[in-house]
Amino acid sequence: MRLLAIDTALAACAAAVYDTEAGVLAQETEMMTRGHAEALMPLVKRVMDHANTSFAALDRIAVTVGPGSFTGLRVGIAAARGFALATNKPAVGLSTLAAYAAPIIDADDSLRVVSAIDARHDHVYLQIFGAGGRTLVAPRLGHLRDAARRAAAAGSPRLVGNAAQMLATAWPEGERPPTAVEQREAPDIGWIARLGAAAQDIGMPVKPLYLRAPDARPHDAQLPRR
Repeated sequence: MRLLAIDTALAACAAAVYDTEAGVLAQETEMMTRGHAEALMPLVKRVMDHANTSFAALDRIAVTVGPGSFTGLRVGIAAARGFALATNKPAVGLSTLAAYAAPIIDADDSLRVVSAIDARHDHVYLQIFGAGGRTLVAPRLGHLRDAARRAAAAGSPRLVGNAAQMLATAWPEGERPPTAVEQREAPDIGWIARLGAAAQDIGMPVKPLYLRAPDARPHDAQLPRR
């Protein structure tokens, strides 16, 4: 199987071509908080060229669906849907939280891992994984202090994500500290590609995993009548 993976959920614009027999054929990541829409298409073209792969040779498209930036998610998901439609190949959506945890679980699946993403205003998106990568706490939005208490209840877990350091700083006094804190501004695109190849829910609609409503809301005021 050969696939194209895309990530624009957080502070990176990234793409990779992955082959289940040969591994990652090409990948590129540009760190950015804005400008994903302008950067993504040229970046995908470079990666496809470096992998010497045509879109017709792909078997599926994988994309991160969140949690993450509302604007960034829309860019990546729209691109994945477009590629899937143009090639008549399936697209699969992947959790950003799971993508953060994947390499740690692969290295030692006995660990408890807490993935944390900054949701701003002292809130984080959180998911807790147990032995074998089993989900102990499903993806959710919570206040930083509440999230730290949940994470501490998992024992002495490993923290990863762009809010890993925030979570460690808010760790409840008297609880066993985390075994490690891995502050990462975006997940590894190579691991997103691997998760995309392993995904079983092919055919499901690719849609954003927001976990909360957008900050921007329409005005309630009515326009004056003429």
